[in-house]
Amino acid sequence: MADQPLDGAVALVTGASSGIGAATARRLARDGAAVALVARRRDRLHRVANDITESGGHSVAVEADITEPERAEEVVQETLDRLGRLDVLVNGAGLMLLGSALHTTVEEWDRMVSLNVAALLHITHAAVPHLIYAASTSPRQVADLVNVGSAAGRVARPGGSVYGLTKSGLGAFTESLRQELAGERVRVSVVEPGSVDTELVNHLNEVTRDAARRRIARIEALRAEDVADAIGYIVTRERRVAVNQMLVRPTDQTW
Repeated sequence: MADQPLDGAVALVTGASSGIGAATARRLARDGAAVALVARRRDRLHRVANDITESGGHSVAVEADITEPERAEEVVQETLDRLGRLDVLVNGAGLMLLGSALHTTVEEWDRMVSLNVAALLHITHAAVPHLIYAASTSPRQVADLVNVGSAAGRVARPGGSVYGLTKSGLGAFTESLRQELAGERVRVSVVEPGSVDTELVNHLNEVTRDAARRRIARIEALRAEDVADAIGYIVTRERRVAVNQMLVRPTDQTW
C-alpha cells in the first residue's frame, strides 16, 4: 500500500460517536492516522472504532465528558499514553438547541455553552503543548488544530441566538489562536458547515425539530462525509500551506 499523508500521525477527534465527528475519524484513519475517538456514548463510540479497525485503520475509544476540565486533561493524557503523541486535534463535539429567547430555558443555553465552548476550551488547552511538540519532532514538521464551527456563526437567524453566539465566538477564538501558534508550526483552522444531514436536529423539541426538518428538506443538505473531506483536505496540506477558514454550504442553501 502506498504511503498515506498522515502515516505516523495521531489524531484526537471529539464528538466522534456520530455525525461529523465519526465521519472525520474514519477519514483521518483512511489517511493513515491513528485516531483517538472521544465521546460520551460508549456503544456508538466503540461501533465507530470497530468500523475503523475492520477497514484496516487504528483507533482507540475514549469515553469521556469533556465539559469537565479534569476529564479533558485525562483524555489528552490517555491519547498520549496509548498512541504516543498528538499531531491533530479536531474539536467536533457540539450541540444545537434552537428556540426563541422567550421560550427557551436557561438550562438549554447553558448546555450549549458547556459543550460548544467550555469543552472545546478544556480539550484545546490540554492539547496545545503536545501539538507544539509534535510539530517540532514529526516528519511532517507541522501539527493541526481544527474547530468545527457553523455557517450560523456568520448568519444570524431567529431562534438561533445562543447557538450562533457559540459559533461566532469560535471564529474569533480560532483566529486569535492561529496568530499565537503560527510561529510554532501549529496550523489552526475553522470549518463552518451549512445544513448537514446529521442527528443534530434530534436534540430539538418536536415543534422546532419538525420546522428545521421542513426547512432542510427544501435543499440537498450536506452529508457528514462532505465536512470530513474538508477537514481531511486541511490537515493533509504540505507544511507551507495553511487553510485557516473553510465555509462549506449545500449548493442551494441561501442563508
